[in-house]
Amino acid sequence: MAQSILAGMSSKDLSSETELDLKRLEVRVEELIRAVRQLKEENTGLRSREDALVNERASLMDKTELAKTRVESMITRLKSMETNL
Repeated sequence: MAQSILAGMSSKDLSSETELDLKRLEVRVEELIRAVRQLKEENTGLRSREDALVNERASLMDKTELAKTRVESMITRLKSMETNL
């Protein structure tokens, strides 16, 4: 069927059709390039955010450990005060 369609087309029609196909392909490739660029930018932003969150988590864990140590120290002092009474 495709051959019968192509057989009925002049070389000018084929050339126009080919040009149209190439233009569509060019537009699609440009869209894909834009999408890749956008995804790269998004990925960079997400990696930065992840790094910031990892650092924040580490800081919060350090603060939690420090608070835990202080509370345990207070409990120990309170118990020693209680036994001295």
